[in-house]
Amino acid sequence: MRLAVLLSALILMFGLSLPAANATESAAGTNSLDHILLWGRDIDQATAIMTVKLGFQVRPGRNPGGVANRYVRMSDRSYLELLGITRPNPEMDPGMLADQAMLHGGPGSRTFGLRSSALDQARAFLQQQDLAPTAVFSASPTDPDGAGPSKPPRWRLFAFEHQPLSSNLFFIDYAAVNATPTRLADEQVAHEHPNGARELSALWLLSADADADRKQLERMGITGATPVRMPQVSAHGYAVPVGQKRIFVLQPDGPGMAAEALRKSGPQVLGVSIGVADLDRAKRRVERGYEKELARYSGALGDSFLAPTQDDLGLLIEFHALSKSPLKVSR
Repeated sequence: MRLAVLLSALILMFGLSLPAANATESAAGTNSLDHILLWGRDIDQATAIMTVKLGFQVRPGRNPGGVANRYVRMSDRSYLELLGITRPNPEMDPGMLADQAMLHGGPGSRTFGLRSSALDQARAFLQQQDLAPTAVFSASPTDPDGAGPSKPPRWRLFAFEHQPLSSNLFFIDYAAVNATPTRLADEQVAHEHPNGARELSALWLLSADADADRKQLERMGITGATPVRMPQVSAHGYAVPVGQKRIFVLQPDGPGMAAEALRKSGPQVLGVSIGVADLDRAKRRVERGYEKELARYSGALGDSFLAPTQDDLGLLIEFHALSKSPLKVSR
């Protein structure tokens, strides 16, 4: 079963309980942002926006049951997964139907994943915190993108019986694969983006109560939140570190872009931050794609600009210069 299909089903279903292992003091091994699920109005339109207007490379996926997926993969293994309906009356599980009901057929994101290199220990800890993780689910032994039935499953994941955050969360880990010459060449090509993108640095969770999301992340052992303001979208909240990356949990700071997005669409993944090797180059590509001049600003991750993607993708994309400077906070 394709990963995105299973994830959307897990968002609404109850999982089976597994015996708890020895838990650590946090969601063990949770060391990075993994990916978001981003619905487009249709898969070809979403692909065109990402490539022509924004300068990403989009990699092929699959199309089981009339819901196609494609990938924007980064060199640090993080990625954006694009989803789109490709035929009338597609085969959709309850999670997909719920997403579409919230999105009203439009684009946007409601689901994201964190990568954990110790998935069973992370699940055991969350179970001890009464957060009701589902059972661990694995990719099929006959997964066409896997290494074959004799090898470990390509991915393993769990979600939650009742989502702890304002947007849908899952934890995932991937099996190591043999570094064949063909696979190495494919991987290298997959990570080369004309706009110079290198990493998914942060995601922005928008709700009416940023502190509630912060407390839930802290309950999961994901601590170290610091206050942050994002005047570019009229929002404030907290920057929560996940390894070297950040989850910005935000709420509107008066009238503005965040308040309007929350009013129209409710809690959501409002945006993502993408680190690029050359900010001027990325900015020029996006300006040509959208045929408008864009302003730079000093954001939470340093020198940045905001692509005008909300109408196209239901998601804001901030590009920032990769830098060794520390995260800026607002107290």
